[in-house]
Amino acid sequence: MIQYAHPATQILKNQSILFQELRDEEYFEDFPQIEFHQLIASFYTDQGKAERIKGFPFLRQYASAALWLTMVFAVFLPFGMVGIFERELIKMCILTPLLSGLVIWVFFLMEKIGDYSENPFEGSYTDVPITNIARTMEIDLLEMIDDTDIPGPTQESNGFLV
Repeated sequence: MIQYAHPATQILKNQSILFQELRDEEYFEDFPQIEFHQLIASFYTDQGKAERIKGFPFLRQYASAALWLTMVFAVFLPFGMVGIFERELIKMCILTPLLSGLVIWVFFLMEKIGDYSENPFEGSYTDVPITNIARTMEIDLLEMIDDTDIPGPTQESNGFLV
């Protein structure tokens, strides 16, 4: 089997060739062939958009700036919370560290979620289940053409779809 740099593009090229052969054999008129080719061109455009989304690097400045700003916030937050309980020493000593820790934890959690969301197509458990989406579409298309060799749906892996 020949390996291509972009197999999806080769599939679209082969579909174009097959549509032309079917038109040459007069299986359909010119108008449906034009519609088929417009659909293939649309698929090619959408494929390029998806590849650009996947291949576009997320600037490190954004990720590192968010982390550093969260750290600065974490350092200064307890000082801001001390003023809330300044009249009652017991509350200040107990509640300030607890509430500060909770708020700081929330901000670091949001920063970590942002890190995991940077690359939604890498196949990790937090990503878009693109394989499952593609398999569902494949099953639907095969059922539409009454194919009998229909694969089963994708299975969960450790409780997550991929």
